Amino acid sequence: MSEQINHECGLALIRLLKPLEFYQEKYGTSLYGLNKLQLLLQKQRNRGQDGAGVATIKLDMPPGSRYISRKRSNKKDSIEKIFESITKEHFNKNKK
Repeated sequence: MSEQINHECGLALIRLLKPLEFYQEKYGTSLYGLNKLQLLLQKQRNRGQDGAGVATIKLDMPPGSRYISRKRSNKKDSIEKIFESITKEHFNKNKK
């Protein structure tokens, strides 16, 4: 997946303009953006895309703080594996 982005590649971008509390109140979940991104990636796969990746960028972070992270895969069921990894890593920390 280190190839150049060409006309076959699809990109999806979600930018949340309001605080997470807004999405929690309006849609019942603060994961609204993540759910929309998963839907967009599934639509790209249906167009024949093989690999997938997710990158997140935090704005206005203090110097020295981590502001970018990424997950990517070019294996079978890559979208499902990426979102399983995100869920396990960020949302199941306190569950056993």
